[in-house]
Amino acid sequence: MEKQPAILDRSDWCDGEDFWQGEFEGRTFGTQASVMFYTVNEIGKGTTLHKHPYDEIFIMRKGNALFTIGNQEIRASEGQVLFGPANIPHKYINLGPGPLETIDVHVTNVFIQENLD
Repeated sequence: MEKQPAILDRSDWCDGEDFWQGEFEGRTFGTQASVMFYTVNEIGKGTTLHKHPYDEIFIMRKGNALFTIGNQEIRASEGQVLFGPANIPHKYINLGPGPLETIDVHVTNVFIQENLD
């Protein structure tokens, strides 16, 4: 069967009206790409150390972050794109000033995460 164009409204994936926070899995569209929209308002806060059995791409939408991917620490800012290979532990925190917004593309149709912290 041929895939057809589809659309998700913001209310279908977003947890708030004033910020980008939410997710959808690729299985919604029958594809191998799931997306998380992540907002961190507090400086020094972010994700905990975790890993996935698939690759992940981080798009810096707004702000500044310190990523730890494997044994590398990477300072990233708005407009940059980072790559996290499958099975490599990673996390990131908001360096400020202001909020951090990322779009995290998971190369899978369903989220799988192993928390390490």
